[in-house]
Amino acid sequence: MKLGVVWFTVDLRCSDQHMLWRAAQEVDYLVCLYCDEPHNNRPSRYSTQGMSANRRRFLEQGLNDLASQLATMGQKLFVSSMDAVTSLNLLLNEIPISHLYHNHHEGWNEQQTLKRIASQFPDVRLHLNHGLSLFTPSQLPFDVANLPDSFSKFRRLVENLDVFTPLPALQKLPPAPTFNIQHISPWSKKRIENESAFTGGEHAAMDQLSDYFSTDLPSQYKATRNELDGWENSTKFSPWLAQGSLSARQIKASIDVYERDHGASESTYWIYFELLWREYFHWYATRYGKQLFLPGSLTGKQTQGSYYAKRFRKWSQGNTPYPLVNACMKQLNETGFMSNRGRQIVASCLIYELGIDWRYGAAYFEEQLIDYNVGSNWGNWQYIAGVGADPRGSRHFNLERQTELYASKHLFIDKWQGHIFDGQLDSVDAADWPIYPTSSPKP
Repeated sequence: MKLGVVWFTVDLRCSDQHMLWRAAQEVDYLVCLYCDEPHNNRPSRYSTQGMSANRRRFLEQGLNDLASQLATMGQKLFVSSMDAVTSLNLLLNEIPISHLYHNHHEGWNEQQTLKRIASQFPDVRLHLNHGLSLFTPSQLPFDVANLPDSFSKFRRLVENLDVFTPLPALQKLPPAPTFNIQHISPWSKKRIENESAFTGGEHAAMDQLSDYFSTDLPSQYKATRNELDGWENSTKFSPWLAQGSLSARQIKASIDVYERDHGASESTYWIYFELLWREYFHWYATRYGKQLFLPGSLTGKQTQGSYYAKRFRKWSQGNTPYPLVNACMKQLNETGFMSNRGRQIVASCLIYELGIDWRYGAAYFEEQLIDYNVGSNWGNWQYIAGVGADPRGSRHFNLERQTELYASKHLFIDKWQGHIFDGQLDSVDAADWPIYPTSSPKP
């Protein structure tokens, strides 16, 4: 009898899931495992506190949905409260597992976990799939080790490649074996009060995919994508993409159908263009590993940023002298989401106006964003800081100009109360002498 483990990470879906199809063909019993990594709930070195309430709610909604879908196929979702290395070690030692199925994850920690497990259990057949990306390594016209050093070069090489057709969900999976391992148990559905426009899980993801492409919004995307707010101004696919409850291939297939029925345009191409950016950062993180988290990253140069605890706290709370930045940060803290334009603006402010090490901002986004993706998040922060894949160097945004372009009527700023701040960025000077307020707080 062959026993397999499907190790889920950021791929919480049953459709377009090659590892489930392969497992259904190769094993008699199957364990579907998700590891709720403890480090997600602990403070980090960057003064962040672990996964925010918004991220946690979105994750639990995704796990609820995945468990329900697996149940319709005769399966269970097992969730471990231990880290993946410990969880997989226990399973593979306690149960005669013969096959391990996993989607390649670009994260450094996830790659190291896989290497350790492969080394410790050489008799277990490891099947590495590529359900988190548009392309597989064999499709790329270069070795990942020779990834182009800029997005533009990458895009020109891959944008005309064929994308595999998404797979449908299975009707049935092999049953789960009986076992009893402490801290690994069937997921117990959570009752969650949903106070967000975003609901985690594959059902909500497919609803958004269908709803979006049933309108003429894809033909307007390029004109509206830089808006700071408004549900219809962007696709809003990114949270489900980050969770893996929606695949990039499913979005590309929907673009193709829309273009067939309504005609291709610069806007429909731009949706694919954004998927290619995500794809680039997927392979970028794979290629550079832990360099993703170093201050100088690919460049190796010394960054100018430092750490000012009070400035960082004010930035994260939306309490700076910059109303547009404040509004964006308050939106993030309340919803777990921010527009792409907003992210660039607040990142530039943290790095260049406030003089803070870019990694603190990247870590805060990791804590807060419901669409957090390791490659896209850390890669984009490097991009703004000028230490990553960007031939033009750093990107310092003029905040007054950005306000004129994207918030000239101040509707967004007023909605998120960006004008409300205490008027004092620093309380001490360089010699730690108190700085007394020169004016009363802004109304």
